[in-house]
Amino acid sequence: MKSAFVTGGSGGIGKAVCLRLAMQGFAVAVGYNRNKTTADIVTELIRQRGGTAMSVKCDVTDPDSISSARRVIENQLSAPEVLVCSAGTADISLFSEQSVGNIKRLIDTDLTGAVLTARAFVAPMVSRHSGNIIFISSIWGEQGASCEAVYSAAKAGVIGFTKALGKELAPSGVRVNCISPGFIETKMNASLSEEERNAFISDVPMERAGTADEVAAAAAFLVSDDASYITAQNISVNGGL
Repeated sequence: MKSAFVTGGSGGIGKAVCLRLAMQGFAVAVGYNRNKTTADIVTELIRQRGGTAMSVKCDVTDPDSISSARRVIENQLSAPEVLVCSAGTADISLFSEQSVGNIKRLIDTDLTGAVLTARAFVAPMVSRHSGNIIFISSIWGEQGASCEAVYSAAKAGVIGFTKALGKELAPSGVRVNCISPGFIETKMNASLSEEERNAFISDVPMERAGTADEVAAAAAFLVSDDASYITAQNISVNGGL
């Protein structure tokens, strides 16, 4: 059975991706850093539906933690055919008020973490001449967002990394793509006030927020044979925003 590893698998989008990949027949390693309880819930949901899954601790800012997760997955499942880098963090504040520590945290998690994770898992894919890597970016990586300057920069970096790595790995049979969600109903956006939420949605041509399942559907398509000629691309799932 082919396996898939989803970092940030305990989050809203990560959870939806894990469940969708399990439906496609992948044994899923549900990555988490601090939210083991939530990751275990996702794992159990997959098992209840007849799938194969396990929870794996992985701090994407720590190369040793990433390497440890890789060894665990390879030993208990197999070298992943699919890697989805969904781990991330956000912060809404004026750039002038952000501490150096917070800036480093955002870049280390959202950009460097994706790069380090891909680096750790790509070699077996190249050896097999087969594999799929998906990065989760953001609409703000495309357009930029006021009061989310560093987050926007990190997510823009993810898109650039996708396009470059996709070209580099294409001759090796490994496809690399990126998904940039727009305004999605997740825990990350739950802290917004009703006024802020309505302001976002008023800019969306489809006049609603997206769902994590809709992002997961894009991921499922990108790893399928139907997307066999798609690589080095950024797919926007944003309702036309």
